[in-house]
Amino acid sequence: MLNKVKIVILGKDYTLQTEEAPNYVYSLARTLEAQMKEKMEHGASQYNAAIMTALSALDDLNKSKERIDQIADQTKGYVDEAGKTRIERDTALKEADALKSRIAELENEIRLLKLKDKS
Repeated sequence: MLNKVKIVILGKDYTLQTEEAPNYVYSLARTLEAQMKEKMEHGASQYNAAIMTALSALDDLNKSKERIDQIADQTKGYVDEAGKTRIERDTALKEADALKSRIAELENEIRLLKLKDKS
């Protein structure tokens, strides 16, 4: 469902249709306006402040995407390592079971030998 949200940035009204919650859009508008005002305090025009703010937002977005990709790669590495470790564990458990069986066989052989020696 689309929400119709009216925001004001630097005295200019904008009406947006968005699926986002109005409070979220208001928060974005306040942040945008604050960033633009900061740039205008340093002599930028509204237009230049808007361009610089947009470039800064795109830079943040690109860096966030790169970080997400790095985290995804790192997570894939962890999952791959966990899979290898699971296989190694399963192999070790099978070997331990085989050794336990062999120990039981040898213990039975020893008991039989002892019984034969007593006879």
